[in-house]
Amino acid sequence: MNRRPGSRPHGQIRQSQLITSFGPGSMMDLPNHSVLIGGLDSWSTGGDEIIEPRLVEKLKQLFDPPLQVLKLYSPPPDNDDPTAPQTGITAWQFPEWFITQDVDRDESFGVVRARMLVHRNMLTKGKFIDDNKKKRSVVPVRFVRACRSGHIGDIDWYNFSHGGNTECRRQLWIEERGTSGDLAEVYVRCECGNAERSMALAIEQPETMLRCDGKRPWLGPYANEKCGEPNRLLIRTASNAYFTQLMSVISLPDRNVELREAVELAWDFIGEVEDVGELKYERKKAKVNAILDGYENDEVFAEIKMRRGQSAGPPKSIKQAEMETLIASKDELGDDKPDGNFFARTLSEDIWDRPWMEPVQRIVLVHRLREVMAQVGFTRFEAVSPDIDGELEMGVRRASLAREITWLPAVENRGEGIFIQFKKEYVENWASRPEVQARGLRLLGGYEAWKAERNGATKKFVEEGGLLPYVLFHSFAHMLITSVSLECGYPASSIRERIYTIPDVGYGVLLYTGTSDAEGTLGGLIQVGRRIHDHIRDALELGELCSNDPVCAQHEPANQHERRFLHGAACHGCLLISETSCEQHNEFLDRALVVPTVDNLGIEFFKPRTN
Repeated sequence: MNRRPGSRPHGQIRQSQLITSFGPGSMMDLPNHSVLIGGLDSWSTGGDEIIEPRLVEKLKQLFDPPLQVLKLYSPPPDNDDPTAPQTGITAWQFPEWFITQDVDRDESFGVVRARMLVHRNMLTKGKFIDDNKKKRSVVPVRFVRACRSGHIGDIDWYNFSHGGNTECRRQLWIEERGTSGDLAEVYVRCECGNAERSMALAIEQPETMLRCDGKRPWLGPYANEKCGEPNRLLIRTASNAYFTQLMSVISLPDRNVELREAVELAWDFIGEVEDVGELKYERKKAKVNAILDGYENDEVFAEIKMRRGQSAGPPKSIKQAEMETLIASKDELGDDKPDGNFFARTLSEDIWDRPWMEPVQRIVLVHRLREVMAQVGFTRFEAVSPDIDGELEMGVRRASLAREITWLPAVENRGEGIFIQFKKEYVENWASRPEVQARGLRLLGGYEAWKAERNGATKKFVEEGGLLPYVLFHSFAHMLITSVSLECGYPASSIRERIYTIPDVGYGVLLYTGTSDAEGTLGGLIQVGRRIHDHIRDALELGELCSNDPVCAQHEPANQHERRFLHGAACHGCLLISETSCEQHNEFLDRALVVPTVDNLGIEFFKPRTN
């Protein structure tokens, strides 16, 4: 529903909400309307371009064929100047079927609340006038149809109520024959007297809603595409009606510029090396080692190959580039003043070294960071998250944001964080223990049950054998977020995680927070980071006992009754946190891998605490 020039908008939301919750194709209730947010083609211009080359190059490859040109823009801002060009988002009225608000009651056969079901074309000035000339207020019907490809449309109520094609156009009614609100007690009835059907059939027998016709109303008329997927009943306000597909990166300093300058200075010594072994030999020279200080041999050799015009190998994943930058952070020196988009310093080990911190290798305080987050598409019914490398899978089924993609909506958040790196040898030794391997098989059994329920859907990192390290550090991150939020000044829902489990680089956890405000956040996490040893101790202590123990600790992932296939010892009493903070929608969690539980499995990564 587009507003007339000069008129007030029908509603307002924050720019960041257009990326995370109410992007193109989402349904939204405005004060007087229910609408479908329009595609990017119908957004006005006015948003600022967001520059983040690393993210743009990743996004280009997600489309088929890959895009040659792509830009990122922030959503159009509100403009209060009446003389300025109009800005805003077009929204289309949806659904087009309504029910009357007043209720006709019939209690002769129990409690029956009946409401008229009417189409938009039957309304006059937003109201329905019945046969008795009575004006009835209406509200949008809460039931629509959709498919897994994201297409959406109104249910054909005439055909649904009659069980097939019909010419009958008598008045339809929605009746609630009970007080529970269960779909089995909601009926669609036609006044012809020959047709009524329970809404429960729409779930039990989805073929009653026929096959999807490929409608994409958020892209405007004539935007249908071929589909044929089974239609599924969708409740407008349900949490599974819209899942954004987001990809985010943390802006990194242009390390390549500094590296190129270092290689240039040392070129007389390293210009002829043929492999990393020869480079190591040259770095034994004090002058060469001083020039290349802070750079790994592999990245120096890759830059040498690029300088020669040779291929430097496949591009790094999003998280690999981030982790390499984090672990290369310089030590704190006096009164360093944070500046730029990224500023990180390694905290001296003398400050945080404690017995329970034995598995920890490095603590990095990220004083300033900038996260750029872009929406690629969306799904319905099931969310599709980035993998543990921060990448979205190519070829994944996603609904398009526009008829032709030339730009994508994005936001930038500025904030701070704490990075904890763990000793690689410690992790590998822990993962090789027989009792830990046995626990891994039980978690894998739950994953197989999850996969079977979703027709063979897979998670790449599990298939490649990375289940145990990821579940370990993911669970630890949730425990630490809960502990840190008690003192840092931020609620747990505003602290986010990035889990790094990259065998070739290392293992680590980044907790960070950010806002779209230009100044970012104010140092709460940094101050917590200087006492991170205390917070880790508290997190481990809190994780040992759950209010739902022993039921929580003894949960079997493959349990078909509970259907929490991707959980070990994890529930709302211990590990589950706000989904805005979690990169895996509160899945792949098990605190038994982190700390000892009442089950005494002996598989914990952290040794029992000593004061």
